[in-house]
Amino acid sequence: MKEYKHLGAYGIIIKNNKILLIKKNGGLYDGKLDLPGGTIEFGEKPEEALKREILEEVGIIVTNSKLHDVNSVCFDWKEENTQLKVHHIGIFYKILAFDNEIKKQMNLDSQNDDSLGADFYVINKLNKKNLSAIAILELEKLGYEIK
Repeated sequence: MKEYKHLGAYGIIIKNNKILLIKKNGGLYDGKLDLPGGTIEFGEKPEEALKREILEEVGIIVTNSKLHDVNSVCFDWKEENTQLKVHHIGIFYKILAFDNEIKKQMNLDSQNDDSLGADFYVINKLNKKNLSAIAILELEKLGYEIK
C-alpha cells in the first residue's frame, strides 16, 4: 500500500459548546465536516498558512491565535483504484479573535479548492462518521466525547 504524508495548520474556534467546521469537497475527507485550515506551502510559516487557509475556506481574517497542539493520525483511505496509508500531521491553533463574517457558503476556485462553507455545530450532536479524523482527534483531546 502506498504511503501519503500531509502537514497542515488548522484553526479551532469553540463558542457556547459549538465548534466551527467546514464542509469538505474532495480529497481525503470528502463529504465530511473538518477543521478549517490546510497545507503549509513550501517556505510558509505555520501561522501564515493558518491565516491564509482560514481566509480562503471561511472568509475571516485571523487577528489573534495561540498554538494549541501538534498531533497526527494515521488511517487507510480507498478511492476507486487508489489505496493509501495516510499520515495526517496537524499544527492546531485556537483562534481567539477574527474580523469579517463567517461565510456559510463558499465557491470553489483556484484558492479555495475544498471548502463549501463553514458554520458552528453543536459538539455533543456530532457523529464520528461525519467528521474528519483530525477533527475527532482534537475534539477528544479537548475532553469532548464524540459518538
